[in-house]
Amino acid sequence: MREHQQAGFAIAAETADPSGPVIETERLRLRRHRLSDLEARIAITGDAHFMRFVGGVYDRQENWSRLLRYIGHWETLGYGLLAVEERASGRYIGDVGLARFERGLGADFDPFPEAGWMIAQTASGLGYATEGVAAAIDWHERTFGRQRQVCMIDPGNHASLGVAAKLGFVPLREALNRGHPVLLHERMPPRPLERD
Repeated sequence: MREHQQAGFAIAAETADPSGPVIETERLRLRRHRLSDLEARIAITGDAHFMRFVGGVYDRQENWSRLLRYIGHWETLGYGLLAVEERASGRYIGDVGLARFERGLGADFDPFPEAGWMIAQTASGLGYATEGVAAAIDWHERTFGRQRQVCMIDPGNHASLGVAAKLGFVPLREALNRGHPVLLHERMPPRPLERD
């Protein structure tokens, strides 16, 4: 399989695998979701304390719907969230990527690729979210071109606010999403250097 090496991670050639990219970082493998991820997702999203910033616990039905939604993103838009596996263990530990969720938050947010991440409580604090989202952003920009990106974070989620800052997201404005306060952020990719 042909690979593209960039910024410390490899990206399998999209033509080699019609199901979507497989992105490997030093510690992670990012791939499209599979229905077989269901039980691992249920385990990750069943912890009320862990899920407090994203609307609460997801039951089996919600996890099933999300898996179908993530798979459908790739089928309709050619990009979306990716499943995250630890390379060393092969264990599914969450999701990262860019998607379009049509949240109804305005013209300065909805039409732009929205970065998202969720890494299992058992793998938190290891830098996996930053590593995975950086690789997903790089793939997205090489595939679709450099463009503005956005993300939405609960104001109390200090860990995710830190991830966003490390990735270059800056505060845009406050908003309500489904009646809950959120902080919207934006990221403007650096312009390529111009040559004389």
